[in-house]
Formats: sequence, C-alpha cells, structure tokens
Amino acid sequence: MAKKVLFVCTGNTCRSSMAEALARDMLARKGLQGEVEVVSAGIAALPGSEASPQAVAVMEEMGLDLKSHRATLLTRRDVEEADLVLTMTQSHKKLIQEQLPDQEEKIFTLAEYAGRGGDVPDPFGGPVDVYRQCAGELRYLISLALDRLAAEKAGPAQASPGAGAAAPSGDQGEAGSEPGAAPPGNGRKA
Repeated sequence: MAKKVLFVCTGNTCRSSMAEALARDMLARKGLQGEVEVVSAGIAALPGSEASPQAVAVMEEMGLDLKSHRATLLTRRDVEEADLVLTMTQSHKKLIQEQLPDQEEKIFTLAEYAGRGGDVPDPFGGPVDVYRQCAGELRYLISLALDRLAAEKAGPAQASPGAGAAAPSGDQGEAGSEPGAAPPGNGRKA
C-alpha cells in the first residue's frame, strides 16, 4: 500500500501546490510513484482557486503543469488519511497539531523532516523570481524528505541517525505570518 504524503500551506495556490508537483515528478523519475501518493491542501484555501500565475509559470519552466491544479481546503479527514503531513511553516504545523492533537506524531514542517530548520517563505504576491527561489528550496527539501522516507521504509538500519531530526521545541518565530494569508479565524477548521 502506498504511503500518503500531504503537503500543507496557507492557500494551496503556491507552496504546497508546487511541492505536490515537484514531489510527483521526483517520484516518477525514481520509478516510485506507486509507492508514495502525494496530495496538497491549504489551511485557509478557497476551494477551487487556481494556482498563482507565477507558480504556474515557474512549474512550466521546470516541465511541470499546474494549470489544472485547484486549491483544496484542509480537512480533518485529509490529515487522518495521510501517513505524513509536511507543512511549510511552524505556524501551520502548530495550528494543525492544536486542532488535531491525536495526529501530531505525523506532522512536521517540510524543512524539519528534511533535516533542516526554518520555514519555507511564502512567495504569494511576489515576482516570478521569488517563486523560482521558493521552487528551488522546495525541490531541495523534498529531495531530502523523500530520501528520509525511503530510508524509513527500508527500516531503521538504513535510516541515517539524526536525518530529519525534529527542530528543537520552542518558539521558532512567526515566519508563518504570510502576506496574503486569510484573515484570522478563517480556515481554522482543519
């Protein structure tokens, strides 16, 4: 049975949609698309919204198609059905864990699961160059995350110690305060 990985950001029109497309492409190139299913959603998504034009353009430059992507609002069921939830920021992670404490053991930021720290900055509203930078960071982190996932699937002897170790607990700042994020109170029904 395929493992299900859920990428989460705010609106599901930039970061998580690009992450989904990039991960699918990487899995296909490795011949692993049947072993890992990837999906995405946003904590404050407007269901049916298209991916941002800049995200579509950057993915197109990379040979990937986001034109048919439509935003999905994150639901409890999405989280429950996922084997791994990878958020773009600590604030996304914290919000989901607060809403669904029984699911917290499978929720990480993408960067921490990849063995790095920090958040993936929101390119929303920025020029295409900002989206290119975001896509490059996503590609790097997803590559590391997929390596960790493969190592975990192979068993503990194959996993490298400390790979993807969780970031130290404590306030990581509010880098998740993204421009263009929905007003407070929206999308809090994770």
